[in-house]
Amino acid sequence: MSRPASSDARVAVEAVWRRESARIVGALARYTADFSLAEDLAQEAVAEALVSWAVEGVPADPTGWLLTTGRRRAIDAFRRRGARDKRYALLARGLDEATPGPDSLFDPDAIDDDVLALMFVSCHPILSKEARIALTLRMIGGLTTEEIAKAFLVPVATIQARITRAKKTLSAARVPFAVPEPGERAARLASVLHVVYLIFTEGSSASSGSDVMRADLAAEARRLARVLVKLAPEPEAFGLLALLELTAARFPARLGDDGRAILLEHQDRRLWDHAAIRRGQAAVAHAIAVGRGLGAYGLQASIAECHAIAPSVAQTDWQRIVVLYEALGRLGPSPIIELNRAVAVAMALGPTEGLAIVDGLVARGELAGSHLLPAVRGELLWRLGRTPEARAEWARAAELCGNAAERAVLEEKLARPGHVV
Repeated sequence: MSRPASSDARVAVEAVWRRESARIVGALARYTADFSLAEDLAQEAVAEALVSWAVEGVPADPTGWLLTTGRRRAIDAFRRRGARDKRYALLARGLDEATPGPDSLFDPDAIDDDVLALMFVSCHPILSKEARIALTLRMIGGLTTEEIAKAFLVPVATIQARITRAKKTLSAARVPFAVPEPGERAARLASVLHVVYLIFTEGSSASSGSDVMRADLAAEARRLARVLVKLAPEPEAFGLLALLELTAARFPARLGDDGRAILLEHQDRRLWDHAAIRRGQAAVAHAIAVGRGLGAYGLQASIAECHAIAPSVAQTDWQRIVVLYEALGRLGPSPIIELNRAVAVAMALGPTEGLAIVDGLVARGELAGSHLLPAVRGELLWRLGRTPEARAEWARAAELCGNAAERAVLEEKLARPGHVV
């Protein structure tokens, strides 16, 4: 039995939107000089396509169809506003007279700048972290609010509210739809990179729920990083792409057949994605070639590269990883970096040296609400033969852990018999 035309239309619309949403919204934003309006117009065009394509069939140029429909809706909107506002009346008249076709809107010379501008606007520092993530996935990634809500395990209404507030905030602040000037660009690019990194982090290590990873979310972050490298080929953009590729390379070996997490030392390295490793190494090399020393993402990528090329945990270059974490800590000190350095020091010099660093974090009250600190401390105490203390730390880590799969790993450690010296 053949599918109904409405089903075919929906599949076609969803495919075009996922692939071209950033360019469609970007072109309409350039055309109207109104970011918030552009997204609304694009959504109206999508809604019209769902009805029209089911009746008339999918057009030969679906992207052009959506752009033309969005442009017509823009003219209608400005005409309505023009009745109340002379400024809008002038804009409406100018838009109507220009009557550009889809080729004009989809100008190859402007489209890259459109998408880059859309990234900068979606990741504007004036927005909250949560709003930036939601807006980026919506505008650049083409994800629906339902898909975003599912990825972060929050109600759809919450994501809708975040996006609505973000658009209102951008409008109230009169944030222009444009690529920032050179003097402002570096700081703004850092915000974009951070958002992509946060999306990947949530995808690679889910903060809550029963799944260890959300691979689709991590894949979307990698796609965004590739787009960013193409549009803004800066050293740190390459560093971020390298980090994501090298980290994702281990994904195929991170889960067992039962869906449970497999720790690094137990992973079958033959399952790692060696094409992703090569892409990551190439990106690291490019970051080094075009920059003046590696930045934070490049240093993290170099650490991931050490793991990726090592035959085993025991044969990993832990001394180099310690040095890289020290450099990373000088660049931007953080308790998470210090905790990771402690693990590397423990592997390079022994658990006593690593435990001293961890105890320093405890004494300073850092990472007090995170399960990571007691999880690491428990492992180091276990290696020193201090079994009761280790189990107490793992029990605390299990209580603090919001991810069911990670909590199961901690509970397995709690059930270990004896100890290792």
